[in-house]
Amino acid sequence: MALTKIERRTKIKMRVRKIVTGTAVRPRMSVFRSNKEIYAQLIDDIHGVTLVMASSKSKDIVGTTGTKTEKAALVGKLIAEKAIAAGISEIVFDRNGYLYHGRVKQLADAAREGGLKF
Repeated sequence: MALTKIERRTKIKMRVRKIVTGTAVRPRMSVFRSNKEIYAQLIDDIHGVTLVMASSKSKDIVGTTGTKTEKAALVGKLIAEKAIAAGISEIVFDRNGYLYHGRVKQLADAAREGGLKF
């Protein structure tokens, strides 16, 4: 029997999570994409702490108009600004089982433009 979309994404997520871990020096940037919003957070897996978080529900982004893809780019710029302010310049990208396409790619590209290295 074929896997559902959620089961497929969970398998991919676990396969990647075995390899990708974040530290305080180089945290993991985890992306969550819902139907309406997109969220990104920088996580230190060793201590189990979220260092920086940004989403399309942030005060800076809520008032803007545009497509979901454009808002994802704004989230990428916002998380890059917050990370650099916190002294983080290098990260490990975790697409969380989503395809590296569309909103996830826009977020990653905007974070790179904002100064993060991954």
